Amino acid sequence: MRLSIARSALLDALSVVSKGMSSRSTLPILSGIHLSASDGALVFQSTDLEVSVRHSCPALVEDEGMTVVPGKLLSDIVRSLPEAAVTLETDKDLLSVRCLQSAFTMRTLNPADFPKFPELTISKSVSLPADTMSSMVRRVSKAVSRDETRAILTGVLLVIEGPTVRMVATDSYRLAVIERLLDEPVGEDIEAVIPGRALDEATKLASSGDSVRLGVSENQIVFEFGETTFVTRRVEGTFPNYKQLIPAESTVNVIISTEEFQAAVKRVSLMALHNTPLRLGVNTEDQTLSLSATTQDVGDASEDLMVKAEGGEVEIAFNHVFLMDGLLSVPGDTVKLEVQTALKPGLLKADGEEKFLYLLMPVRL
Repeated sequence: MRLSIARSALLDALSVVSKGMSSRSTLPILSGIHLSASDGALVFQSTDLEVSVRHSCPALVEDEGMTVVPGKLLSDIVRSLPEAAVTLETDKDLLSVRCLQSAFTMRTLNPADFPKFPELTISKSVSLPADTMSSMVRRVSKAVSRDETRAILTGVLLVIEGPTVRMVATDSYRLAVIERLLDEPVGEDIEAVIPGRALDEATKLASSGDSVRLGVSENQIVFEFGETTFVTRRVEGTFPNYKQLIPAESTVNVIISTEEFQAAVKRVSLMALHNTPLRLGVNTEDQTLSLSATTQDVGDASEDLMVKAEGGEVEIAFNHVFLMDGLLSVPGDTVKLEVQTALKPGLLKADGEEKFLYLLMPVRL
């Protein structure tokens, strides 16, 4: 194998395909990147057996061939090179990398040992704007569980019904739901649970101008955009019935500037140490929202915000990190806080192009 490729194109391709590389596997081949040169293109592949990524870019191919190289080492080398043409050449089990006066040689792995790229039978597929997907994933990603013992909660529920696209995530302490109405139906109706980490990576890789084709097979999901194919497994199991968790009505409603609320929570939570909750008190007569936190033997903090409030008076407490995550996910300049009682979940809501809902379990006072 012998080819030349622009350093910037090579670095971009390596940064894309490195998302599928395994960093913890005991199998050295999974920390490698499969390179295949033919027909004026260099094709990169990586996999950690859960996520597989394939990316293609143009190259001046003199001799066709394939090899597997240590992914991180090659990325580090290319990152250090000046902006010029890079020549890659294999000789038996060695790969040489040359650029201007720099030359590197590294040992390669046997491409026959590299797992084959998944060949999928797509049962349903739709195309979505990349910026829409990216925005929606960003709104719900904070609520995805990191606890592998409940695998279903490590995924994001994606539901496409006609022109409506909905994403749902929960870690059992909070629930995030984002809904977007597209200009027209995007194709077939789809319902699938996609691993949160993989969904996040795939949408970050897609450029804002791209259209992302999302395909569903029996046990895998494929994202296709530009010259990239990103495959991940579907999360098996039944996603919790989140609709029954959302209160049908509230007794106290507060409308407040999202930015002001964020800033106040950030300040007051400086005194919410050692899992101390952040207290919120609503006074509809004074039209104020009071925030306070007290940590024994450390100190306390409080702040009052002017708001639009209706209903009765209520005091409720939340985990300040979870509350801040919700506020950072809210689209729009204002947010609506809905509360029933101190022992029932609170809701952050935003209306607009993206309908957003963030349900938060209270901390018992």
